[in-house]
Amino acid sequence: MGFYQLLMKKKELIPLVFFMAVAATGASSFAVYSLRKTDVILDRKRNPEPWETVDPTVPTKLVTINQEWKPIEELQKVRKATR
Repeated sequence: MGFYQLLMKKKELIPLVFFMAVAATGASSFAVYSLRKTDVILDRKRNPEPWETVDPTVPTKLVTINQEWKPIEELQKVRKATR
């Protein structure tokens, strides 16, 4: 019994197969998209020192140099009110 014949025999499986196919397509396309982004470097031979090509005008992820922390007034008020 082929896959198509199984779907025609048990029609309640059609939505399940459809949503599973959409989910698999979305997951694989996101994986390909994530690997093609410039933040991910998989080739060490062509770009052995990637820190030399970093643009200082573009915000970087997870790293902020010379960050100044200032308390947020609203949060301080909430903290004082809950104590």
